[in-house]
Amino acid sequence: MSPSSSSPRRRTLTAGALAATAALVAAGVQFTTVADAANGRDTAIAKAKANVSRNADLFGFGAGQDLQVKDVVIDADGTQHVRFDRTYQGLPVIGGDLVVHQDPHGRLKDSSRAKGHNPAVKTTVPAVPAQTTAAKALGAVGQDVTAATSTPQLVVWAADGTARLAWQTTVSGTGKQGQPSGRIVVTDAITGAEIEQLATEHQASATGTGHSEYTGDITFADTLQADGTYALIDPVRGHVTKDAHNLSSSSIKATSGTLYTDADNVWGDGKKFSTDRATAAVDAHANTAWTYDYYKNTFGRSGIKNDGKGATVFVHVGTNWDNAQWSDACFCMMTGDGDGTTDPEQVDLDTMGHEMTHGVTSATANLRYSGESGGLNEATSDIFGTMVEFYANNAYDKGDYLFSDQSTPPWLRRFDKPSLDGRSADCWSKSVGRLDVHNSSGVGNHWFYLASEGSGAKTVNGVNYNSPTCNGSTVTGIGNQKVAAIWYRALTVYMTSTTDYKGARTASLNAAKDLYGSGSTEYNAVAAAWSAVSVS
Repeated sequence: MSPSSSSPRRRTLTAGALAATAALVAAGVQFTTVADAANGRDTAIAKAKANVSRNADLFGFGAGQDLQVKDVVIDADGTQHVRFDRTYQGLPVIGGDLVVHQDPHGRLKDSSRAKGHNPAVKTTVPAVPAQTTAAKALGAVGQDVTAATSTPQLVVWAADGTARLAWQTTVSGTGKQGQPSGRIVVTDAITGAEIEQLATEHQASATGTGHSEYTGDITFADTLQADGTYALIDPVRGHVTKDAHNLSSSSIKATSGTLYTDADNVWGDGKKFSTDRATAAVDAHANTAWTYDYYKNTFGRSGIKNDGKGATVFVHVGTNWDNAQWSDACFCMMTGDGDGTTDPEQVDLDTMGHEMTHGVTSATANLRYSGESGGLNEATSDIFGTMVEFYANNAYDKGDYLFSDQSTPPWLRRFDKPSLDGRSADCWSKSVGRLDVHNSSGVGNHWFYLASEGSGAKTVNGVNYNSPTCNGSTVTGIGNQKVAAIWYRALTVYMTSTTDYKGARTASLNAAKDLYGSGSTEYNAVAAAWSAVSVS
């Protein structure tokens, strides 16, 4: 359905075999029965493993390695894309993931590979003990994370193309504003030298009536419980919305907090900075549903992991925490109450879409939250958070290219000229990968805007934009629906954990070729937009 034409219908999913078959059909895969679907997937995996073994030099696959299937995409014409993580001597290989592209008969067509081509290391016995690296990682995060615990895992780290035995240590604790926080510290397990640090968190049946902060009076799906009360449990999509009670411990889990319940199924008071704690929950619950529906109805994707399972959504996390996060560890979205003065609760539509998309990225390409791949990770969340906004077509919060304009006025980031925030990059350069990932995302956001709307001055839904190009060219847009479709296919089929901006150009052009044909208007627009942000 067109995201700008009308509001989508909310459809209850059927149970069991019918739901599984419907999800596959929606994704463009045609099977007669659920058994056929499973057999098709299993056959694709078996042939992909055989293709890797037969083409060992191409994939850098050798003794001591194993493949762990992560995802399978089967196109309507039967073309298969099988995504694997890799292990070496039983150890996870960071940056060793790959995608095998096969024709309908399982014959190798192409491949997408992360930088860790050869994960072989001289030894898998660390010279630096786990206790030493755990203590060093705690010291590395300093006072930014309190009440912290340190958990090391032995891995083969090959994200830069050179395989090293390493300790990947997760430090979990409490951030300065009471939010769950932490760092991943990677150290060489032979020399003890630090390799890198990155964040652990990604920083946005009944029918209830909600008085929301951002989208007016709305209806949403919830659950009538046995005791006669209503609960913010979505029976269609499966997500649950809870009050975190300003929990400041990093031990927050999906089981933490309190489920929202109500006697009359009318929720919130519609005010920003509301004293009614259910008001933020209204937006969070409804906007998570919009995001789920966007992915389902646009791409046939049933939930973050495409398994139909909903996440846990927390509101009122921390104290005056002006942020939102996705956490893979608890499979949950966490939202703060804003700064208490200018920024209200962080539960507006594009913020919720942004955070849920971090989960989608993790479940597919798993773009590393560091360097250029980290910028692409953030840009992907900005892009699809924006597309959820266009899809919902809500009169109170119309689609725009201003990210988090409702909860962080006048906006947190913008697409037409990202540098207007004083920090983000409009154009790619060799230094982009050294920026904070929220600022290096500007290159991807700018590309998306140019490919969608074109360069120069334009007004969309009452907002004025004026997008320059980095090479002085004039770009003609093809509309954000087409560009989003191209980006989704690039993310789920061609990108890997270490994809950089040059790799993203290749991935999106492959996706445009698949969807619209090589040399098509759409293909040429994607290429022109990348050139316009200095990615060639």
